[in-house]
Amino acid sequence: MIGILDGKRILITGVLMESSIAFHTAKVAQEQGAEVILTAFPRPTLTERIAKKLPKPAKVIELDVTNTEHLDRLEGLVREELGSLDGVVHSIGFAPQDALGGNFLNTPFESVSTAMHVSAFSLKSLAMACKPLMSEGGSIVGLTFDAQFAWPQYDWMGPAKAALEATSRYLARDLGKDDIRCNLISAGPIGSMAAKSIPGFSELADVWNTRSPLSWNMADPEPAGRGVVALLSDFFPKTTGEIIHVDGGVHMMGA
Repeated sequence: MIGILDGKRILITGVLMESSIAFHTAKVAQEQGAEVILTAFPRPTLTERIAKKLPKPAKVIELDVTNTEHLDRLEGLVREELGSLDGVVHSIGFAPQDALGGNFLNTPFESVSTAMHVSAFSLKSLAMACKPLMSEGGSIVGLTFDAQFAWPQYDWMGPAKAALEATSRYLARDLGKDDIRCNLISAGPIGSMAAKSIPGFSELADVWNTRSPLSWNMADPEPAGRGVVALLSDFFPKTTGEIIHVDGGVHMMGA
C-alpha cells in the first residue's frame, strides 16, 4: 500500500525519547513511505539509541540550532545522505529553569533571550539552512503549545511560543514564492522530556482532564505525530501560515 509520504525525504529534529512527538512523527512518516533523517543535540548518541526503535534505520546528524557552524554544514551532510528534502520538522524548545515554574516577573533577560533563540528564532534558522535542499518546494512543520493563553507554570515559554507562531507566519509569507509551506501543530500536553522539565507541569496538564471534549491521553503522542505527517504530505498543497490544533478540542472551549 502506498503511503501519503511515499518517496518523500524528511528531516526531523527533536527525537530525544520514545515518548516525544518527534519520535512518533518519524515513526508514522516511515510507515507512510518517507525516508527520514534525524538531527540531535546535545547528545546524538541518545537519539541514535532511540532511532533503533523506528521501523527503519535513520541517520542522525548533530545539530545545535544556535550554532552557525552546525547550520552551515547541514546542507552538505543532508545532501550526502538524501540528496534533497521535501519536508522539515521543527520540534525544538528550551527555556532555562529560571524562566519557568512561576518565576515570570523575576526572569532575567539572558534567560528570556535563550528561550527565544532556541524555541522561536531557530525555526527561521532551520528553514534557511534547509531551503537550498528544497528547490522543488516542500513543507516545514513546527510544534507549538497554544500561545493565545497565559498557562500556569509555562511562563516565558509562552511568549517564546507566541514568537514561534509569528515566525511561522512570516516564513509562510516569504517562502511561498519557493512553493515552501510553513505550518504548526498546536498539540495538547504530552509527558515528554520537555514537559517534565517544567516545574508544576501537572497543574497545567490537569486542564485537559476537565475541559477536553475528546478524551486526552498524555502518554500518547501519536495523534500529534499524525497531524505533523498530514501537513508534510501533499494533502494540504495550498495551506500555509496555519496552526492546526491536535489538543482534543480544548482550544475552542469557553468554560
